[in-house]
Amino acid sequence: MKSIANGIWRVRFGEPEKHTPVQLRETVMQTEALDRLGSEGAPPFTEHEIGIRLSKRGIRIELPMSAEEHIYGFGLQLHRVDHTGRKKVLRVNSDPVADTGDTHAPVPFYVSTAGYGVYVDTSRYAAFYCGTNLRKGASEHKKQEQKAIGTSEIELYGYQVSEGNRSVVVDIPSAQGIDVYLFEGPDMATAVQRYNLFSGGGCLPPAWGLGMWYRAYSAAKKEDVMRLAATFREDRMPVDVFGFEPGWQTKAYSCSFVWDEGRFPDHETMLNELYGMKYRVNLWEHLFVHPTSPLYQDLKPHSGDYEVWEGLVPDLSVPEAKAKFAEHHRKEFVDKGIAGFKLDECDSSDFVHSNWSFPDVTEFPSGMDGEQMHNQLGTLYQAAILAPFEQAGRRTLSQVRSSGALASPYPFVLYSDLYNHKVFIRGVVNCGFSGLLWSPEVRQAESPEDLIRRIQTAVFSPMALLNCWRIPNPPWMQVDRGKNVRGEFLNNYEHIRDICRALFETRMALIPYLYAAYAKYRLEGRPPFRALVMDYPDDPNTFGIDDAYMMGESMLVAPIVTGTTERTVYLPKGVWRCFWTNAAYEGGQSYNFAPGLERIPVFVKDGTLLPLAEPLPYVADGAVFDVTLHSYGQGVQECVLYEDDGCSYAYREGQYNWVRLRVDAEGTVHTQRTGSYEGRHYNIIGVK
Repeated sequence: MKSIANGIWRVRFGEPEKHTPVQLRETVMQTEALDRLGSEGAPPFTEHEIGIRLSKRGIRIELPMSAEEHIYGFGLQLHRVDHTGRKKVLRVNSDPVADTGDTHAPVPFYVSTAGYGVYVDTSRYAAFYCGTNLRKGASEHKKQEQKAIGTSEIELYGYQVSEGNRSVVVDIPSAQGIDVYLFEGPDMATAVQRYNLFSGGGCLPPAWGLGMWYRAYSAAKKEDVMRLAATFREDRMPVDVFGFEPGWQTKAYSCSFVWDEGRFPDHETMLNELYGMKYRVNLWEHLFVHPTSPLYQDLKPHSGDYEVWEGLVPDLSVPEAKAKFAEHHRKEFVDKGIAGFKLDECDSSDFVHSNWSFPDVTEFPSGMDGEQMHNQLGTLYQAAILAPFEQAGRRTLSQVRSSGALASPYPFVLYSDLYNHKVFIRGVVNCGFSGLLWSPEVRQAESPEDLIRRIQTAVFSPMALLNCWRIPNPPWMQVDRGKNVRGEFLNNYEHIRDICRALFETRMALIPYLYAAYAKYRLEGRPPFRALVMDYPDDPNTFGIDDAYMMGESMLVAPIVTGTTERTVYLPKGVWRCFWTNAAYEGGQSYNFAPGLERIPVFVKDGTLLPLAEPLPYVADGAVFDVTLHSYGQGVQECVLYEDDGCSYAYREGQYNWVRLRVDAEGTVHTQRTGSYEGRHYNIIGVK
């Protein structure tokens, strides 16, 4: 066992494969930040407690798991939070409709309530058996309970929890060797921080990326885009990012990466008009390259031996392919002001649609096969798209349909073609275990109530996005009016729009708080959105909660879905205060809340000083936020804001400040800035 960094160890068996996430990564482990984390200097288990062997099938790993442990992680798992006693096959899949392990973002990393993490460095479709089986003979001396033989289907085949000490068994087909990394805690949150810092740290999005996003109708033309853009500003609807869907290109399935001048004549003039209205522009695309694309001939020698949608699949692990792809994006888009991209269809739906993706037997110039490329495609794609922004010295926040291991440094947020609201909430809960971000985006809505409930979840999530590619007008103009489940009547679209505007403004008010949370993600590896169990691993009541989560250090969010007038919320130990009313609730118990249509249950830790900004219509470069400090509790209180230029990479050179704000017993605000950034982006206007 080899020590890799403070609190991280590696166990190597045999000759690991060449194409693994660690071997392919371009980011740098954050050793200084790891050194600042406390460590007892001992791995979670010894090398003798880890069983690794080679069989005809591939590599088998066996790791200890005590009776009390619960297991979390494995990437963006949309159907379960607690994986104890379950089998997970980590395979990328755009249609993860069952609890099998299939996911948009498979990550062979898990974290335990015992306070450690394990990462298995493979791009294979690895299977993890999380305490599902006992070794031969283990039950011989177990006291047998007297119980009737089952006669019903549930009695015979129902899910049973294994008892006692077990093992996590990992099956890695084809591999002849493996690296296993162990991450010390002492708690779950610290183990996850170590994994993220090992990956290169969390991402720090530009400040505008934390505002409101809107994606326009897929069939929109120039006049439609400009009408929508003008309407948002006229209606005082805060929107920062305006997204174009597939119709902007001459070819989209596969892609030309060339503007369609028929639909968008003189598109650069249109873009400059949008920039003048202070919009950031985001363009949809996918990786597959159409024969008419100017990239086609250059990428043909560096592509896999099967097409997708009559287009090439470039091998972006080949430096020449990545450079050609990135250079086209820099020259044609980034240098012309495009702020980001939506990287679609890189998550492989060949299980449902026969021509959606390439077969696992595909061979790529790098030597990767199709199985490995499926699990790596999303991260390779992100790295290639990020490169031109780094060259230009401009940060982005973009979207991606697939990601994987060691992806926390990439400023891309996952999304899905699935649309179950409860599943979307579970995605926010789960993303923090594995260095991922998730968008519970809003698309069409069945009713005004459905629209409002979905926007509420989006507003309190990593990316506040309305993806309206299916509808020509904003959703508050599209939904049928009528009574909601509470009997409240929404009689016109202006009423619905006003509720939506208030929610958009809530998101804009939260930007300073969220920006500080993302700075902690970048510098310390602490996820900005986390399951409750990560903060409260000693509280068994949090182990299975999949419909509430922490946002930043102090806020607990509990969304409500359509058709529900109330919901139960478990508040962990301590005192919690209602975000909306400041009413106090004693933790360690559950409460029923019926907050009405315009609110969802959101709670703030007692003693919190919450910085809320006056909502801006958009976040311009150099924006100054007028911040009111909201006091949740009594006595002397503090909060910390993060301050940099909000758009460049100067923070990497130390050009940032931590702004510590303290309110004393008399209500006086004391401000202390620590750092070398000379700008000022927060104007503290009072305490409330």
